[in-house]
Formats: sequence, structure tokens, C-alpha cells
Amino acid sequence: MPARVHALLVVRPDGRTPAAFHLMRTLAALRDQTRAVDALTIVLSGGDQRLRTLAEESGAEAVISAPARTGFAAALRLASRRIDGDAIWLLAQDVAPEPEALQRLAAALETAPSVAIAVPKLVEWDDNTRIVSLGRSMTRFGAAVGLADGEHDQGQHDGTDDVLGGDVRGLLVHTAAWRELEGLDEALAGADEGLDLGVRVRLAGGRVVLAPGARIAVAHDGVAGAPAPRTTAARARAVHAARVAQLHRRLVYAPPPAVVLHWLSLLPLALWRSILHLVGKRPARIGPEWSAAAVVLVRLPAVTRTRRRIARHRRASWSQLASLRVSSRVMRQRLIEDQPAGDGPRRTELGFFSGGGAWAVLAALVVSIASMPAALSWPSIGGGALAPLAASAARAWSEATGAQRPLGWDAVGPADPFSAVLAVLASLSPADPSRALVVLWLLALPLAVLGGWFAATRITERPVLRIVGAVTWALAPMFLVALGDGRPAAVIVHLVLPWLAFAAAAAHRSWGNAGTASILLAVVLACSPVLAAPVVVIWVFAVVLSMVLRGRRAAFRWLWIIVPSVALSAPLVFARLRVGDPWSLLADPGVPWSGPRFADDVLGRFLLAAGFPADAGWAAFTGAAGPLWWLILFTAPLLALTLAAAMSARRFVGIVLLAIAGLGVATAFAAAGVAVVIDGTTAIALWPGAALSLAWVGVAGGALLTLDSVVPARVVRAAAAGLAVAGLVVAAVPMLTSHAREASVVGRGATSTLPAFVAAEGANSPGLGTIVLTPTDDGVAVDVVWGGSATLGGQSTLVTARTELTDADREAAQVAADLVADTANDVVAELRDHGVAFILLASSGDDESAAARSTRLAAATALGGRDGLDAVGSTDRGELWRLSGDIAPRAEAATSARAVASAAWSGIAAVFAIALLLALPTRGSRSASRAAPRLVGIRPLRRRDR
Repeated sequence: MPARVHALLVVRPDGRTPAAFHLMRTLAALRDQTRAVDALTIVLSGGDQRLRTLAEESGAEAVISAPARTGFAAALRLASRRIDGDAIWLLAQDVAPEPEALQRLAAALETAPSVAIAVPKLVEWDDNTRIVSLGRSMTRFGAAVGLADGEHDQGQHDGTDDVLGGDVRGLLVHTAAWRELEGLDEALAGADEGLDLGVRVRLAGGRVVLAPGARIAVAHDGVAGAPAPRTTAARARAVHAARVAQLHRRLVYAPPPAVVLHWLSLLPLALWRSILHLVGKRPARIGPEWSAAAVVLVRLPAVTRTRRRIARHRRASWSQLASLRVSSRVMRQRLIEDQPAGDGPRRTELGFFSGGGAWAVLAALVVSIASMPAALSWPSIGGGALAPLAASAARAWSEATGAQRPLGWDAVGPADPFSAVLAVLASLSPADPSRALVVLWLLALPLAVLGGWFAATRITERPVLRIVGAVTWALAPMFLVALGDGRPAAVIVHLVLPWLAFAAAAAHRSWGNAGTASILLAVVLACSPVLAAPVVVIWVFAVVLSMVLRGRRAAFRWLWIIVPSVALSAPLVFARLRVGDPWSLLADPGVPWSGPRFADDVLGRFLLAAGFPADAGWAAFTGAAGPLWWLILFTAPLLALTLAAAMSARRFVGIVLLAIAGLGVATAFAAAGVAVVIDGTTAIALWPGAALSLAWVGVAGGALLTLDSVVPARVVRAAAAGLAVAGLVVAAVPMLTSHAREASVVGRGATSTLPAFVAAEGANSPGLGTIVLTPTDDGVAVDVVWGGSATLGGQSTLVTARTELTDADREAAQVAADLVADTANDVVAELRDHGVAFILLASSGDDESAAARSTRLAAATALGGRDGLDAVGSTDRGELWRLSGDIAPRAEAATSARAVASAAWSGIAAVFAIALLLALPTRGSRSASRAAPRLVGIRPLRRRDR
């Protein structure tokens, strides 16, 4: 046993921890040792007067003052000048040894001459049955591993002897070894100091042994070792310190030829590990990862000093330490053992197949195919607000990310976010994107059932009610109207919303749900910008509620949810705000089309509140000429069930669902009275159907909640659910039978909006333009289409929602006027230089007015007599002329505009890559999700950090 033991005690005040209380217990524990310390030196970092009084009254041989930010290693270096003994005991203010701790440490230190360090068993400050640390090791790549951290102390490790190192708190070190190795390495940033000291002792020929009988309580003040992870900042500091220590040790321990390679890999490795942190749902570690890499990158002098110190005293090889490292097999086993253990089943099986969900989807598919069987052979779908997609997926992405718009004389600016959604859809059928839109229409009904069923799993565990929820969502009147009227943006919103509700309901639990919800929210807002207002209200409420009830982590997850939406819309928002036209940001994307809708009167508002933005085909089905007030009866049973949701046992969930329904209806009322899009000279009000889909989330969810927990009797529950579903089934009859009755607006569409000759020429030449002249009662409307067709993804609210004529509009109008009125000037040369190759005089069909017909004949005469135009002839789209001679392709946008677009999309891609990595499931995230209830409004049995 060493003749003299010198205890070095480091004290650093921290306003967030009871430092004085901890120090008093530590000093009392030192006085109660059965083997008393022979000398005590206290290093006081900072000027806390109470701590100084305690230190001076402790009987210490010396009290050394140091700056407040002095670390543990630096403080021990100051105290080492006063060492007087055969061994030194490393202590901090929050380290309270049990009475026999020093005696047993000293005995372990003297078991053999080669033993240089004795490692105690650290236990929790207020629970001595919970192990904090009992020896440390490291993996092949230098990551520190606690051998028994967090385990319940049952003596299971008390037979272990040799270890690679230990926690620095409470170590008993031979003075000779301490001086030879020059103490702790200050470059470790306060982490892994005991492990590193043990490694250097081993390399110097010494041993590190455990003394399990020496128990020391620690309180995690952060003076030595990592601070208690009470706050986000404390957790970040601990992660930063651990990573700095690992990277520093990697450079220190590496063979000389590998040091440069390790140093060069610091930043690429930080990028790779950031991706892994995102996949592993640990985004809070990304900042410390980069800060640690930056610190180690510039600390080569510290690495050089430590390497020289090791080389000077090294007597053993690295191979002799291999047996003390932790193997990959052991790490995998530890990972399996660390999975959350349940206190009983927390969620039942999903039951998608056994509960009838799969059969409901299959039935919906049969109904969908039966309602429009001819669609299986359609190359494209048209009617209403539908239009072909681009000829290829690459072209669709070019429309979404390019600086030039494929419509208009010279429209330059960001695309609508909806174009990116369509580009993703086109990528599902890259060779024939328009067919993907046909498949979407065929699968819309079963996809709605699928989404509704999964969303219902957040409300109820009853299989029948889940099917009721799925049918309720799929037969929602606003959804069927959107399908029947050909409104692709509204259809996509309705299909995505239940998945958004499913993910967002559990976003506070995990980063995986938050990442998924962020992507889905971006899709919803891209398809319906008018939903931004209610979404922001819900988002702010969720952030505040998460902060109050669940802490910062849950709030950060909700804060992230809106980031991809902001990134995707930022270019268009900036462009609109720059020209002072913010209201146009609410414009519905896609083809401007008013379509059938209810009048903005009292009855129309009542029908909107009932879920009907239009008559859902009932006027044509019944031949009714008067007000269709009785449509309210179809959804009245469902609405009555919804209103009772606030009486549910999960009252808070019911109130939230009612609030969502109210927000959706209020948004629909507001949207129906606002017009920001112009089709020719016709102002088109915003489509309220998307807002009604949001309201339907609350309606369907509230009705299910009522049926699940308010209606007690099974017979009554079945009758109420049957009545609600029956009303929706009857309401859907006109839309589902419209194709069979040949009354549908939607039908087989052309692959191009231009004549086949132009489509063939422009398919591979997006820089060739076509001027489309449409005769009206007031003159000629002019449009310019670039490429082989006006596509759905090529539509832009920069063109359709502008409130003032641009210079390009005036130039196009002047060109059109010159073409049809004046044959003297050389307007053809101007068109040729601009990239226009064709002129189409569109036909207005059988309902053409006399004035429009007169205008068309005069325009045809003028165009037929103009030099430089070759008549192609009549086509199914109108009369076509081709410009003779060589046509210069459309000039590209300015370099600055292309650079801005490229930079913007690089940022957008980075944000969505992060969101996608967060959304990807991992074994850990799946295990954590199984440890929480699937239903919302029910607290898990045991709260865990997921």
C-alpha cells in the first residue's frame, strides 16, 4: 500500500448546480475515509466566496486559485507542482467516495509492481445501485466505450481485473507514472482523459486494474467528465468534447504514415458522419461534429507534443492492447441489448391484412377501374385543369428547376413548387410521364382508402372503424369533385393529407416522423398555397405546445417540419415580393380553370361547410334546376358525429380535430371569395376544395373519435357509422358513374396541346416556340408555347397571376397585332430571331361567336398573305403556319438568372436530402416507435428519448 496518498481536488462553481452542497459532501467523505489521505490540495477555479471559505476550512495543505474557465487537466497540472506522496487521487467537487474507497484503491494499486492506476466503481450521487462507470475501453476506430455504464449494480463485473482505462474521476495513480507521463492531456477537451491516461500507461509498460469495491458517488457537475445532460447546450458540449477527444486520440495513436491521411479525412468524415447522424435521427450531433473536426484540424501542435511524449516513454506495442479493446461483435451485441425494453405491449399489431385494410383498398381499386375502364388504354388524361406532362422526366425536372418558363413570350423566374411535385410524379414513368397521371387517376380512390386507413390508426384500434375512416376519406365530396373536374393539385393534396396527419401526429416522438411530415407538408403547400395560413396556425400551436409539455427536443422537431416548405417556396416568394405582388402567392398552381362551383352566397357557404365545393354531378344526374340544398343531408350524419368529439375521453384530441375542421372551413370560405388568377380576361377565384380536404381531416377524425369512445353500445355505433358511410356512398354515385353516362369532364387526353406536326418538331427542341392566336369577341388573345406542348408542369403563376402587363406581354401583344393586322412590316424576322417556328390560329369550336369567327377569318387572311410564312394547313387544333428559313433557338436566360436558379435548387436539394435522411427508418427508430402507443392522446407507459 502506498506510504502517502496526495488527493488533488478541483472545484469549479456552476450557477446551475449546487456546487457548495456537493463540495461539502465530498469533503465530509474525505474526512470519513478509513484510510485517510495524507495530503489534500484544492484547486479553486473562479472566485466563488462560499466555495473558497469551504476550501480554506477543509484543512487542505494548499488552496490554489485559477481562472474560472480552467479545465480539469489544467487544474491538475497546477496542483501537480505540490505533489507530496507515492500516489495521487484525482477528485472533483462532485465526487464523494464511500469510507473504504481509498483503502481498496490503494490495495489494488499495490497488487503488483506494474500496476500504475487503480480504477474505482462510480455510482450515481443519489442511487448507489446504478453504475456510472466501471472501466472504459475503445473500439478499433478509437470510439470510447463504457464497459458497464448505466447498469444496475449486482456485482456482475466485480471479477474483472485488467482494463484499458477508466473514468478520470476518482482514479488513484502512482506518482512516478503521473510525472513520467506528464499528467492528463489538456487537448482532450475534458473527455476520455482517464481512458487516454490508461492507454499511455499501458504503452509505457504499466497496468490499469479495477477496484470494484471502491465505490464513489458522482453528481455530474461537469468539472471532470461530461456534465449531466440537463439542457440542449450541455448535451452539445458533451458530444463536442467526446468527438474532439476521439479525433485527437486517433491522430495521436495512428502510425506516422497514417497521420496525414487521418488529418485530411477530418472534414470529409464530418460530412459522412453528419449524413449518418441524420439517418440515425440524431441531428443535434451534427453541429458538434463539425465544431470538433474544426478544432482538431487546427491543433496539430498538440498532436505533435502528445505523440512525442508517447514515443519517449513507450515500452509496449499496440498489439499488446488489442485484447483490451471492444470488438465489433461485442458492440453489435450491446446495441441489441440496449434496445428499449417494454413494460408490456405498448401497441397492438397494425392488422392491415387481418383487420380488413387490404380488402378495403382492393375493393376501392375495383370500383375505380369499373368507374372508368377505358382509362387503362389512355396515353394521357385531359379535361378540366388537366394537361399533358412533359415528354420525359428530364424535361419535367428542367421545367421545375430552370430559370426560363416554357410559357410566355419571355418569362424568366422561378417555377411554381407544384412543378417539382409533378417532376417527381413524372419520374415514376420517365419514358412516358403523361401515363403516370393516368395511373394516378386510376389509383386515386384506392390510394385515398389506404391513406385514410393509416390515418385512422391514430384514432382507433377497432378494425371496422378504421375501414369506416378509410371509406369516409376516399368518398369525401371535395375529393370526388376534384377527380371528376380534373383538378390534379387538389387530388394530390387529398391523397397526401392523411399521411401528413399520420406522421405529424407523432412528430414530437421522433425525428423520423418529423422528417416524413416535413416532406409531405412541402408537397401539400406546393399543391395548394392557400393552405399556408391554416398550416402556420397549426404549426405555431404545435411548437408552443411541444415546448411546454415535452421540452425543446420535441419543439425542435416541430420547428424543422416547416423548413422544407419554406425552402421550396422561397425562390417564388422572393420573386413575388420583389415586384410587390404578395397576394399572387396564394394562386392555385396548374392550368387556370374556373370549372363548376357553387355561388358565393349563403346557400353556397352552407354547402361548402358540408364539404361540397360544387354539386358533385348531382345537377346533371337529377336534372334539378333549383338550389341543391339537400346535398347537406348526405354529410349531416358525419358532421353530427364530429361535433360530439369534444365529449370523448381523449377530449384534447377531439378539440384539436374540431379546431382543424374549423380552420379548414374558414379557409375555404375565404378562398372562395379571392381571385388572383386570370384566364384571358376572366378572373378565377381560388379553389376551396383543398381547404375542405384539410377540414375533412378534422371531420373524419372527429367522427371516428366519437364512434370509438363516445358511443358506448355496439349496435348504436354500427348504426351511426353505417348511416354516415351510406350518405357518402349515395353522394358519390353521380361522380362514380359519370364515365358510364358519358357525362364526365375528364376523359382521354392528347399527348400535346399543339398540332401533331408541331409536337413532333418541338419534342426534342424545347427552344422552338409556337405563337397561339385565339380569336375572341374583343380581338385576339396571344400565348407563346415553347417545345412540343403546353404542359401541366410548365404552367406558371408568374404568367397567370400577374397583376400588371410586363414588357414581354406588351411585346407579344404588339407582335400578334402586327401578324393579323399589318402585312407591311417584317414581324416574321423578329419571330425568327426570337425562336418562334410556328403560328397557330386556334379554333374556338362549334360555340364560336360571330365576332370571334370574323376575327379568325381576318387573321387567317392576313397570315396567308404574309411573306416568310408557309401554310401547313388545317389541324385538329386550328390553322397552322410555319416560318420559313432557319430558326434560331430561343435565347437562354441571362447567366445571372441561371446562376440564381442553380444556387436556389442546390439549397433546396440539400434541405430535402436532410429531410429524406431523417425520414428513413432505422432499426433504432423502428424499435422506439414500437415502444410508444400508436393512438394519439395516450401517453406511453414509460417516457423515453426517441
